[in-house]
Amino acid sequence: MVKVTICGAAGGIGQPLALLLKQSELITHLALYDVVNALGVAADLSHINTRSNVTGHGKEDMDEALKNAHTVVIPAGVPRKPGMTRDDLFKINAGIVRDLAAGIAKNCPEAHVLIISNPVNSTVPIVCEVLKKHGVFNPKKVFGISTLDVVRSSRFAFEINNAIDPQSTRVTVIGGHSGVTIVPVLSQIPGQTFTKEQLEALTHRIQYGGDEVVKAKDGAGSATLSMAHAGARFTNVILQATVAGKAGLIESTFVNLEADPESTAGFRAKTHLDYFAQDVEFGREGVSKILPLPTLSDYEQLLLGAAIPELKVNIIKGAAFITDDAKI
Repeated sequence: MVKVTICGAAGGIGQPLALLLKQSELITHLALYDVVNALGVAADLSHINTRSNVTGHGKEDMDEALKNAHTVVIPAGVPRKPGMTRDDLFKINAGIVRDLAAGIAKNCPEAHVLIISNPVNSTVPIVCEVLKKHGVFNPKKVFGISTLDVVRSSRFAFEINNAIDPQSTRVTVIGGHSGVTIVPVLSQIPGQTFTKEQLEALTHRIQYGGDEVVKAKDGAGSATLSMAHAGARFTNVILQATVAGKAGLIESTFVNLEADPESTAGFRAKTHLDYFAQDVEFGREGVSKILPLPTLSDYEQLLLGAAIPELKVNIIKGAAFITDDAKI
């Protein structure tokens, strides 16, 4: 049995994410957890004629929702509002993610943990530190889903150059998952012919695409549908690798670099970063290999230089939330 649990399943990301994952032939049990409305969402999805069983779990039922899960996807938390950065969400979402991580450590310590809750640059270290405190941390199984940056990169590049196929072109995105920490490696897109002005505008749009959605929704929400698509895409890659045993699958994701210490030793020594978004090849256990950085243009080198200090602050903030927390 392959049980996938969505924590925050009744929210703006959680509901469309659950709908997309209900289509997967690799999932036999889809468990939906949220503090409100999870049972209703589960009842609705359970009518869809695919093989997976759907169960709903409310506020007092977290342990049952997580018990023996193969994969846990976490979109739980509050959405961004106009003028709010991802880092502004930290104080609100950090406690939510901390408590979910403790539940994972107790009920499904071997699970693959996929984190959507923002700010990812900080929430991933939070989850890792909680799992460390419980003695069940495996860096090969914890992922920050930065796939929306990849999705935006190929779509926005296509809007400038229609010769680029937005579906088959996968852009490597390195760094992190907020603002200047997002470094799309656009120079490696086959056949790209961007001018300097186009490249700068495209990079800025990818880095701050979330703001575009928040503004368009006029304070009524953030990027939920596109994030659900990105989350489902990454979850399906994990399932294809870990359940179906499909080899050669690669996606950019924000991970603890201890997942592949040999490949990342030089980078860690140079940057003093413990977490980074980079192309990862997946295997049965999760991370099979963290791939080397692609060749970067001079412009991308400048972007990376700006990203590293911000990443350090985000990572330290997340880790410190747990190391200084007596509740765990």
